[in-house]
Amino acid sequence: MTERPAEPAQVTDTNTAPQKKAYETREITVTYEARRCLHAAECVRGLPEVFDVNRRPWIRLDGAPAGRVAEVVRRCPTGALQYAPADNGAESPDRPTRITRTPAGQLIVRGELTLDTDEGQRAETRAVLCGCARSRRQPYCDHSGPCGQ
Repeated sequence: MTERPAEPAQVTDTNTAPQKKAYETREITVTYEARRCLHAAECVRGLPEVFDVNRRPWIRLDGAPAGRVAEVVRRCPTGALQYAPADNGAESPDRPTRITRTPAGQLIVRGELTLDTDEGQRAETRAVLCGCARSRRQPYCDHSGPCGQ
């Protein structure tokens, strides 16, 4: 497994530029965008032999088959974790697109998405969107307002 930075960001301001880290094997690449993570812990509960926050690097893809890694990455509600299989290069979005409102007001969205962000349009397959308009990372929820509590 090798670790490499993902594609360079277009914006250099660390508050707005996507900060993705990529982890790869011959079968799969997993990227992690820390600022989108809301610590749902689906990854560490689902596959602790791969995702261990007490270890560096915290993602070790050689701990499980690529298909199992992809299955657990898809559980990440925010899209902070994403994967690309080596054979077809992109995560397939859920169809039809689903939107679920949490009791606190966040919108959990899964599907073929195009989001308008401060960085421009982003293609996504999963996201947790702010429902209270107080997030500093609109349209994403960052837990800074009442919908993230």
